[in-house]
Amino acid sequence: MMDLILWRHAEAEDGSDDLARALTRKGQQQASAMAAWLRPHLPNNYRLLVSEARRSRQTGAVLGKHAEVVPAINPGASAAEVLSAIGWPDATGTLVLVGHQPYIGQVASLLLADAEQDWSVKKGAVWWIQNRERNGGEESVLKVMMTPGMVGDAE
Repeated sequence: MMDLILWRHAEAEDGSDDLARALTRKGQQQASAMAAWLRPHLPNNYRLLVSEARRSRQTGAVLGKHAEVVPAINPGASAAEVLSAIGWPDATGTLVLVGHQPYIGQVASLLLADAEQDWSVKKGAVWWIQNRERNGGEESVLKVMMTPGMVGDAE
C-alpha cells in the first residue's frame, strides 16, 4: 500500500529563470499553513521529494524534514515520468511529492479517473491519494484534497 501526497508548490514570484523563482510572502504563509496540517497526519517514516525548483524546495522545507531533490519531477515533467520516478504503484509507505502544474493535476486525474486530464490544482494544495488492494485488485482512493485556505488564513 502506498500513500501519495501530491503537494503543489505555494505561490511564487514571477521571473524568467523558472528554477530560481522563490516563494512570495503569501506563498510562505500557504506552505506553512499546509505543513501545520500535514505534520500531525503524516507517519514518522514518510519520504519527501521535491523538484530542483527553488519554490518547490522552499515549500517542502517547511515540513522540517530532509527532502530528496529529484530532477525527474521538475517543471515540464509528464505524468508518466513522475509516476516512474516515484515507483507508483509498487512503492510502499507514504510519499510527499512537492511539484508543479500541470503534472500534479494530470497525475491526480490519471490515478483517480483512469484518464490523464488537465485538472486544475490551486497553489499550495494537497491531494492525498492512497493505492490499496481491494477485492483482489488495486484501487486508488482520494483520502484528502485540501487547499491552504481551508487550513488557515493563507488564501
